[in-house]
Amino acid sequence: MTTTDGPTPFRKRLDRLTAHRGALCVGIDPHPPLLARWGLRDDVDGLEHFARGLVEAIGDRVAVFKPQVAFFESYGAAGMAVLERVLDDIRAVGALSIADAKRGDIGSTMAGYARAWLSDGSPLRADAMTLSPFLGFESLRPALDAAAATGRGVYVLARTSNPEGHGVQLSADADGRPVSQRIIDEAQAENLRTGLDHVGLVLGATHRDLGCDPGAVTGSLLVPGIGAQGGTMDGVRASFGPAVARVLPSVSRDVLNAGPDAAALAERVTRLLTS
Repeated sequence: MTTTDGPTPFRKRLDRLTAHRGALCVGIDPHPPLLARWGLRDDVDGLEHFARGLVEAIGDRVAVFKPQVAFFESYGAAGMAVLERVLDDIRAVGALSIADAKRGDIGSTMAGYARAWLSDGSPLRADAMTLSPFLGFESLRPALDAAAATGRGVYVLARTSNPEGHGVQLSADADGRPVSQRIIDEAQAENLRTGLDHVGLVLGATHRDLGCDPGAVTGSLLVPGIGAQGGTMDGVRASFGPAVARVLPSVSRDVLNAGPDAAALAERVTRLLTS
């Protein structure tokens, strides 16, 4: 979406849509056991029926979809072609997309990732993408700048839902801060610099104590781990406190397991939005 002043910032588009549809991101994670649960084969046709069928079933009531790129990459070029069509479907139903790619690199390689996922002309363009900052936050510069220029967003991993992240993300940096807090602070500095609030953070819902403070962040907070990983909506409200207004809860298996019946998928989404 563009205006006479340029592209509408991602955060503004997200806020408008979640005000209308509710704050919920549904992950599109077509791993083989889920394909089997839906009665589909573990092949490209099954992948396409699953991913596009999900968007068709609940696309008019979900604000954001988050395709996990790995599950499409695993089928090679044909799988990535399916992902292109899924991203088109998400745009067609008026939802936003977050490419869950978790890219992180330096220099021209990071610029290549930015072109793939955040440029207007790319067939893989999404509204936002996930980034890994563990080569240094400034290594993300090409993606940060591309998102700002095109009205897109990024979500930077800070405190992830997996238990293995604890040792790295809560270790102290040179200034004595947890690494996760340093990432949070650098993300917010970028938001203040641009005034776009286009830099969000990934903070898992599975922790009773985050070990870091996102309270000052003005970007969106993508919070995975709700449902099958043990996180709850009540737990999110307790952990995030005043920052909960900026939380975008992300649910995958807790929704996907309701398929392939469209009515059951819609009912699961409604339950999550009203819980």
